[in-house]
Parts: sequence; structure tokens; C-alpha cells
Amino acid sequence: MTLDLPAADAAPKKTLPDAQTVTSVTHWTDSLFSFRVTRPASLRFRSGEFVMIGLPGDNGKPILRAYSIASPNWDDELEFYSIKVPDGPLTSRLQHIKPGDEIILRPKPVGTLVLDALLPGKRMWFLATGTGFAPFASLMRDPETYERYDQIIMMHTCRTAEELTYGAELVQNLRNDPLLGELYGEDFAKRLKYYPTTTREDSPFMGRITDNLSSGKVLQDLGLPPISPETDRAMICGSLAFNVDVKKVLEDFGMREGANSDPKEFVVEKAFVGEGV
Repeated sequence: MTLDLPAADAAPKKTLPDAQTVTSVTHWTDSLFSFRVTRPASLRFRSGEFVMIGLPGDNGKPILRAYSIASPNWDDELEFYSIKVPDGPLTSRLQHIKPGDEIILRPKPVGTLVLDALLPGKRMWFLATGTGFAPFASLMRDPETYERYDQIIMMHTCRTAEELTYGAELVQNLRNDPLLGELYGEDFAKRLKYYPTTTREDSPFMGRITDNLSSGKVLQDLGLPPISPETDRAMICGSLAFNVDVKKVLEDFGMREGANSDPKEFVVEKAFVGEGV
């Protein structure tokens, strides 16, 4: 269900510091939702970065969490993808926002999941669980990603197929995107490979990302050549345990962790919070 902000003759008056106005909300499942807000005119960010967003607490102090920006850097608005935690300090409130409401947004984007933190390569792996998909929603919609890499592999794992809906719809729409279609034509479908898997429900592809990478199953299923540190690059975003496990798998392939100041073969998002990235 999507709620949209009705047109108005004048922008609503902001009542919170660093406030931005919610323009639409989509509830994908009982535990997942996305929302879009106005973008500060001065905000500049690299696709894949995150900002601090939140709401006022009962004591008047803001409750803030790190959220990856799911929209690309050229978008006029900002999109976020979130889990709903019933007793979460922030998401227990955030899940009830509606168009016209305000959220707090601290416009200081940071993060490691940026293209400049990696050495040049030919194939990019986006590896995510749950709401860790968000930064890749940004990067997959950025033409610069396709300028730097010949092929993108988006691996996304959730417990059930329903929890994959946000990502599946985004990828499907992306394949029909007029801008990227104009740039890359029929070849675009070959350049973006989507590999969604489930762990608690039967689906066409199943299993954890670590297992599918280590066993080579994803390579076999998609008809891809072996992973090599000379050609392959990767970004990881998920729970803390997921990040650690996938990092070990990539290191076994001979890949090294990089950073903004020291580009290497893969990077890991450091901004882990219990209520989701």
C-alpha cells in the first residue's frame, strides 16, 4: 500500500530542526516499509552513502539512526527502506509516518559503500540481506555504476519471498528504465543480474549468500566465470554477523577490504544498528 502526499500550493511549514517532509510511504510487508522525503537543496551525496534520520523522543531529544539513502544521487527526493521493530526506539514510531509528516534528517552523508573505495574492475557484486539492500538500490540506479563495471550481480537474501518484493520490483523497473535503456539498450539485461534467495521458504533460488558464493552455485545458476581478485569487486551490507561471514568468504577468494582512503577489492558497510541499516 502506497500513500502519496497531495499537491499543495505552498510547502508545509517545518516545525522540527533539520526537518524534511514525508512525500510517500509504501508498506511492503508487516515488517518492511519504504518512504520518500523532500531533499534539502544543499544536500550532495555519493550513491551508497547514509545519513542520520529520526524523530523527536519523549524527552525532547531526537532519536536518530543511520539509514542508507536508497535513491540515487540524481533524485529530487530521498528514499529510505526500513524494518519495523515493535519495541524499537525509532522504528516503532517511524513505521506510522504518513505523507505530510516531518522527520529529522542530518544532511551529512558518509559511508564506505561508494565506488571510489574500490579499485577499478570489470564485475561488481552487491551482497545484501534484508534492508541492507538499500544502498544498492541507490547504486543500481546510478549510471556511473555501469560506466565503471561491465556487469553487476545483485545478490539479496531474505527469509521469505515476500520480503524480497521491494528489491524485486525495483530491479524489474530498472530493467525498463528509459535512461539506462537509452544508454545501454538491449545489452542492459545482460549487464545487471539479479539473484534473490530465501532461507525459510521454497523459492526458485534458495540458501545463504555465503553458501552460494563458496559453493559456486550462484556462478553455475547464472552462467558466470569464477570470481577473481583481478576482475571482481564487491560491496557488503547486512547484519553484523552477515558482514563478518561474507568478508571471510571474499578473503578466501583473495580479495582485500578497502576504504575511501585505501581502495581495494571489496568494502563493508560499518554503520550497523539493531533496527536496520
